[in-house]
Amino acid sequence: MHIRTTVPALLALAFALSAHAAEPVASPGKGLHEIPDSELNLMRGRYTVGGNAVAWFGVTMISVWQAANGQRLQGGLTLGMDFSKGRVPTVSFTPSVSITAADAPLPGTGARSIDGSGLGNVSGLVQSVQVAGDGNTASNVLHLDVRDDGIVPEQQGGVGGDARLQVGDASAMAGFDGNAAQLELRVDGQGAVRQWLRNGSVGQSIQLMADGQQAGNRLQVDLVRQSLVDDRTLAQNVAQAISLNRGMAGSGGQ
Repeated sequence: MHIRTTVPALLALAFALSAHAAEPVASPGKGLHEIPDSELNLMRGRYTVGGNAVAWFGVTMISVWQAANGQRLQGGLTLGMDFSKGRVPTVSFTPSVSITAADAPLPGTGARSIDGSGLGNVSGLVQSVQVAGDGNTASNVLHLDVRDDGIVPEQQGGVGGDARLQVGDASAMAGFDGNAAQLELRVDGQGAVRQWLRNGSVGQSIQLMADGQQAGNRLQVDLVRQSLVDDRTLAQNVAQAISLNRGMAGSGGQ
């Protein structure tokens, strides 16, 4: 499974469920007519025999940053969307952040600078590491797990909000506003460690401007599918597909 094409599809499913508009139904024609390619393109893939529905979509983010002076920043969040009871998901969200005290002042970074503003314009999967220093370690890891057992994890946490913490120049934030989830660790003048999940984009970014830093992002995406098709449902779906296709009504000849 190719993550670059799968993750944007999951995002569109998770954050655009309320955008379903009713499609007008055209009146059936007479006899047998050739269907133009423009209409076939809209119809392909619409009816899936034995298709699976998404029962659960979950995301876990963990970010850790260990500075050279002993200061440690850590943040995490879990986001779950339960679709097993209908088209509108039941959402659960749990954030956590922590910052430990530093053993010594952070060294200055002089004229070093990093610019990652362009990452906000990139769609799909984004993983970025920018380093302006020596002796640094950085890693971005994303794992996608797809299961077909239909078992939905137990929901915990609220439906949104955030957790924030600041100690001196260091700050940590984990939040979800109903449209986007984000996790950020930042030390002024030293860099930032980020992860995000929003409509059309999932990303991990590490920016380090000091020496001897250790930073890592881990993102876990879980998708649980549940088969909805039995003999009766399959028969109904096939009948509906036949009746809705234009040009197949045989009432009368030419």
